[in-house]
Amino acid sequence: MFCYQCEQTAKGTGCTKIGVCGKQPEVAALQDLLIHALKGLSLYAVKAMEKGIRDEKMDLFACEAIFSTLTNVDFDPARFVALIAQCEAYTKGLKETTGLDFEGPSCTCAGKSQAELVAMGETLGVMANPTLNEDVRSLRELLVYGLKGLAAYADHAAILGEKDPAVFAFVYEALAATLDDELAVADLVGLCLKCGEVNIRAMELLDAGNTGTYGHPVPTVVPLGAKAGKAILVSGHDLKDLDLLLQQTEGKGINIYTHGEMLPCHGYPGLKKYDHFYGHYGTAWQNQAKEFDAFPGSILMTTNCIQKPKETYNERIFTTGLVGWPGVTHVGDDKDFSEVIETALACEGFAEDTDKDTVMVGFGHNAVLGVADKIIEAVKSGAIRHFFLVGGCDGAKPGRNYYTEMVEKIPSDCIVMTLACGKFRFFDKKLGDIGGIPRLLDVGQCNDAYSAVKIATALAGAFDCSVNELPLSFILSWYEQKACVILLSLLHLGIKNIKLGPTLPAFLSSNVLNVLVENFNIAPIGTVEEDIKAALG
Repeated sequence: MFCYQCEQTAKGTGCTKIGVCGKQPEVAALQDLLIHALKGLSLYAVKAMEKGIRDEKMDLFACEAIFSTLTNVDFDPARFVALIAQCEAYTKGLKETTGLDFEGPSCTCAGKSQAELVAMGETLGVMANPTLNEDVRSLRELLVYGLKGLAAYADHAAILGEKDPAVFAFVYEALAATLDDELAVADLVGLCLKCGEVNIRAMELLDAGNTGTYGHPVPTVVPLGAKAGKAILVSGHDLKDLDLLLQQTEGKGINIYTHGEMLPCHGYPGLKKYDHFYGHYGTAWQNQAKEFDAFPGSILMTTNCIQKPKETYNERIFTTGLVGWPGVTHVGDDKDFSEVIETALACEGFAEDTDKDTVMVGFGHNAVLGVADKIIEAVKSGAIRHFFLVGGCDGAKPGRNYYTEMVEKIPSDCIVMTLACGKFRFFDKKLGDIGGIPRLLDVGQCNDAYSAVKIATALAGAFDCSVNELPLSFILSWYEQKACVILLSLLHLGIKNIKLGPTLPAFLSSNVLNVLVENFNIAPIGTVEEDIKAALG
């Protein structure tokens, strides 16, 4: 196997024996085969669209299949075998519908065993063509990883009924483009930035789905302790799964807790209305083994972020949606969480109430822009000197304490906005306020990056300047492919001087990195003192 799509990749170059995430070589090979098959499907889908032929079920399948290959989503080889077969069926159907039949990636899996499919996938990985130009490979991989993040956001939005055919069309066009040997480096750079542009649309759809269904988040105090009684912990990102679980647990004497990126759910009026939706437990995804082990109830994983479960809680953890782990009970599309509930009732639950302080969430674009006049006046008066967006993915690799130290040392006349699980390095810090405006504003999940974009562009409009001219600095951490596509979105918007860490992506060649430096002045994080000084200028 060879995989270098995440930040924690082995030795900073690539995992070759087993993924740092826990991905086994057979799963890596099946994922490579699935992406290969999806590229072939995309060639036909592009031609079909030229003939006015569309299939919404296929569009949704393509995004789900791509999303399944994102880091920490699905580790179950059997499910990848099924996805590969379904992809082959869609490709065959397009051949028949369009009357086309041309050479391209294909994977005839009918009658083949899982082992045979794994063997096929082992010939199709990132390094399958050793003579491919390094910069072309780098940009193709950047585009594919961007598409993995884009597919994730499109899938999240579609679950809530928000879809745009243009988003699906780009996914096909971009995947097909990775097969075009005539495309120059400049063309691939353009496609990567286009991916960022389309992702803004996907995030806009997701924002509309979340707020249209559950209301705009409002500032909300969330307890970090526990309430005596039975408990279920929900991790991942999916608001609808949480809502369905809350409905199914009403009146059953079970308190529902969030974990990881589900923390911002407490700010949504449509979710916080449930009396048994209590508080938040634990921190970021990489700490789940210890935190899940200590949790005295059942656990539900709704999207990406799962790690190999320990035997001590293997019988108490469940997956749903696209998440999968071999041997872990999966709740299917019927979303019947009865077994999750029965397991929670059988567990001991929390013996007593505990107080571990609170945090504030709910500072999405509607809440922040609702007090824009106060913010603008505070900037003009000098009360607010600078804004720092410190957010992104968290992870276990050394070097991420930088972000904790950064927030602790940012001057008291500055506002810190944060989002995604990177905030768990400092989410419980008490930073005070500036004229009633909290200095630490939790914008939401990584899925809520659109809120940060909307806040920045609205402030730029209010001050009649570009985002780059605002007293605003982007200090980002990354781990997986949602972060990759968010970065592409920021670059599409022309945002410069981004600090990225804790390390730069291994899949960026030196020439591609130079292009980003020359055009956007993107740079790795340095020391906290140097980076704060540079930001305040």
